[in-house]
Amino acid sequence: MPIHPTAIVDPQAQIDATASIGPYTVVGPGVRIGARTTVGPHCVIEGRTTIGDDNRIFQFCSLGAIPQDKKYAGEPCELVIGNRNTIREFCTFNIGSPGGGGITRVGDDNWLMAYVHLAHDCVVGSNTIMANNSQLAGHVEVGDWAILGGFTVVHQFVRIGAHGMTAMCSLLFADQPPFVMSQGQPAQARSMNFEGLRRRGFSPARISAVKAMHKALYRDGVTLEEARQRIGELASGTPEAAADVQLMTDFLAAVGPQRGIVR
Repeated sequence: MPIHPTAIVDPQAQIDATASIGPYTVVGPGVRIGARTTVGPHCVIEGRTTIGDDNRIFQFCSLGAIPQDKKYAGEPCELVIGNRNTIREFCTFNIGSPGGGGITRVGDDNWLMAYVHLAHDCVVGSNTIMANNSQLAGHVEVGDWAILGGFTVVHQFVRIGAHGMTAMCSLLFADQPPFVMSQGQPAQARSMNFEGLRRRGFSPARISAVKAMHKALYRDGVTLEEARQRIGELASGTPEAAADVQLMTDFLAAVGPQRGIVR
């Protein structure tokens, strides 16, 4: 049956008729759950939480609890989860905070393994993979197609660019640009995610452009601003990679002086 008789679902919660709620799960009054989403047993979904369609939420998850932020004073913040995400056991996703826009957001088609933590105001794109025990502090941003190895820990306000990857037990204190693979404590850039790009259908020309970006950022010994200028010039020589170049230059333009990038 869609809602198990032992589940406690507030009458004000909006649950699509095709969604299912498992035994002993608790759903609060501000929750909205979309079509064909399944919620396993012993979950707690509370706060202003919106969950889209076709998600699979496994047992023992806590979604929509207040942020672990002493400054939070009950403001109406939110957790928004998109469509077709897989959220495995013991994940904890908090709502946003007034100081960070008020919304913690998860996109579509993400694969989030056991014990993943998303703190307040995190923004996760689409098609990401976070292995077991990936831990994101507040205000972290993760781009599309990024892969976080198990036990990756990300400091608050750090950004991980699209198509990037971290090794197991990586500790990020600085922004990781798109396409970069990092490893270590603190994490250091090791290469670009060339194999991942090939699997996603990147052409040889686009991969060559990413190699040129890696050279400018990490091998030529130039400043970050000089590297950004060199990378911007790649678009004219490789029009096919113009979107990839733009992705990188936009990311680098937003790097703050205190954080910097992984080196």
